[in-house]
Amino acid sequence: MDIKWKNKAVLAAWVLLFSFGLSGLLLGLLQGSIFAQRDYFETGQFEHQMHQFVTYLNMFELSYMTKEEAKQGIIVTEEDINEHRYRYGDLPQQIENIKGQYQQRISDALASQNKEAADFFIADRDKKIDDITNNFKSDEYVRAKVVKEKELKIDKYFEELESYRADYERYRAVFKYNLKNTVTGAVYSNLNTDDKNGINKKDMMFIRTYPGEKNGYLSTGEGFSLNIPQGVTVMRTSGTFSGQVAIPRSAYVLNSVLADYYDYQQRQKVFYIYTACGLIALLLSFYLYRTKPVTAAVDFGGLQQYYGKLPIDLRLAAFLAGGIIAFGLLANSAPLYLYNNWYNFFTELISILLAAAVFAGLTLIQGKLLLQTARDRSGLNREWQNSLIYKTYLASKEAFLVRSVGVQILILLTVVFAFGAGAVIMLVESEFAVIYLPLLLVIGIPTLVLIMKRTGYFNRIVHSVNELAVGRFEPDLPVTGNSVLAKLAENMNTLKNSVKTSQRQQMKSERLKTELITNVSHDLRTPLTSVITYAELLKAPDLPAEDRDAYIEIIDRKSKRLKVLIDDLFEASKMASGNIELEKEKVDLVQLLQQALAEYNETISESNLQFRVTTPDQPVYAVVDGQKMWRVFDNLIGNILKYALDNTRVYISVNNSQNGAVIMFKNVTKYELGGNVDELFERFKRGDTSRNTEGSGLGLAIAKSIIDLHGGSMDIEVDGDLFKITIKLEL
Repeated sequence: MDIKWKNKAVLAAWVLLFSFGLSGLLLGLLQGSIFAQRDYFETGQFEHQMHQFVTYLNMFELSYMTKEEAKQGIIVTEEDINEHRYRYGDLPQQIENIKGQYQQRISDALASQNKEAADFFIADRDKKIDDITNNFKSDEYVRAKVVKEKELKIDKYFEELESYRADYERYRAVFKYNLKNTVTGAVYSNLNTDDKNGINKKDMMFIRTYPGEKNGYLSTGEGFSLNIPQGVTVMRTSGTFSGQVAIPRSAYVLNSVLADYYDYQQRQKVFYIYTACGLIALLLSFYLYRTKPVTAAVDFGGLQQYYGKLPIDLRLAAFLAGGIIAFGLLANSAPLYLYNNWYNFFTELISILLAAAVFAGLTLIQGKLLLQTARDRSGLNREWQNSLIYKTYLASKEAFLVRSVGVQILILLTVVFAFGAGAVIMLVESEFAVIYLPLLLVIGIPTLVLIMKRTGYFNRIVHSVNELAVGRFEPDLPVTGNSVLAKLAENMNTLKNSVKTSQRQQMKSERLKTELITNVSHDLRTPLTSVITYAELLKAPDLPAEDRDAYIEIIDRKSKRLKVLIDDLFEASKMASGNIELEKEKVDLVQLLQQALAEYNETISESNLQFRVTTPDQPVYAVVDGQKMWRVFDNLIGNILKYALDNTRVYISVNNSQNGAVIMFKNVTKYELGGNVDELFERFKRGDTSRNTEGSGLGLAIAKSIIDLHGGSMDIEVDGDLFKITIKLEL
């Protein structure tokens, strides 16, 4: 045989041998943990089946009780009664909530003169109030309701339990068991009545004894249980059992457990044989590689000459693709599932190994060529610069920095080149003018007009930019179409308007800064002047005692007022700068609002305002800083009491939506709110422009800062004299 063909035969044999060896090694590594057990009964799959059977046995036999027995075992504790009774707060809170739920509906019905609907709402409200009142009068009344709730849960439990019965019967047909309760002595078994001596080991292929070497007594706590209502004894979790669970040799083979057993035994044999042969083949391939000229049939120098001309990224992609395909074929080359049909087994194995050998051989050759390239470190940078990825990146970056511009220029250049080439062809072949001239009229001339229009549009944009650079504001550029030039003109208009807006904002900022200084000076100077004045009066030696006490009381009140203003100012500054830590916790916003209202209960009672508070039946929980959020409610309620018009209603509501909690405060203002209402959020801004009230002008600013720190929003709406604040918080 020719030496060249002999070397090729050696290479082919080595690749096949090496591929088969890798296949056996991968099979051992990937599936060794599955087939390393003595038999199927030691595998995790069987342990799962055994666990399932014990679970079902506990549920349906060892610890089973009827639905009626479960309902008789219902226990209602004092804690259950109190939980039901105070589920939505104490009696006054629940009654107030119910009244709040129906107040608006009753008012609307009466307003529309629908007495029938109003009577219905009143009767329904009174019925709920009577039911809640009875909850707080009688434990037995509550006990009956709790029992009914738990009975419904028991019904649901047994409905769910029955859905597992079919699985239990299938397992029970395979497993034999003979178990005895260690406490009561009761025996549970599915053996024939003739088996008086229990399970016969000779007839069984698997036996597990309780207690045994690896396990203790069988407990009813094994497995899982369904959701059992609190206070109902449905499973006897303290029961323990001794005895045996087994699988007979005479069991039906087609059953899933035994089918898995015999399938595992056969596949385990094939696994050991295949893995052993694969490891031997791998060792032989290593020996052959060291003793025979395996790579002599490959001219790596000639291949490198042509292979090296390909871009480096294309070579790497081909190498990785070949390696992944080869690994996938080798990892799944042993068709263990065909152990019962050896012809199909070997046919599929050979076809997979041949395909894997081809890809493995190509991958090994490419790997050696790439390794030679990697050793030339000085040439790696040159290889990368010649790669397809790098060249494509540079071309896209430069030509399509703005994609639409690149596409339009490419199209225009193509049209211009085509018509230029067409003109040359028409000069050579005059017959071509029949096609060229109509196309020139339909496409060529409109394209030229389009280029001229776009050029003029671009020049107008350049002129506008130059004028803007020197501070002159030209009229807005026309924005026509969706071209990049139109987008550029739109951006220029936006930029110009942004500059104007920035100038207005700067002027507004200067005005607000001046007003802030003026307001701070006014609010701080007023109490400070009183303190200084009355301190001077106290220096009089002949001042009567009653005047002295009056002056001291005034100084004390004004100094406290001054302290409040300074504290609020510092707090507002800290809030605005974010220099504050929030101690967040789960808080019921409804309860927090009710606490804030309770703080003003006496003031509200003394005022002539009518508060209408609407809250949901369920708590509205949010993760917030409770003290800071209470401060928000306190500030807003205090503002209402200061600035709401006398003899009007105040509406406060809490709603729970998909987007979060919405808290709303609405009242009619005492003072006319003109101008920009958003400036009410500014520090030292007041609805009372004469600044005669006791407010600091910081309440809304502090409240908004707190809401912003919580990631929420606080908005003001004014419709005439109706003043509305809306707070939105994430739940």
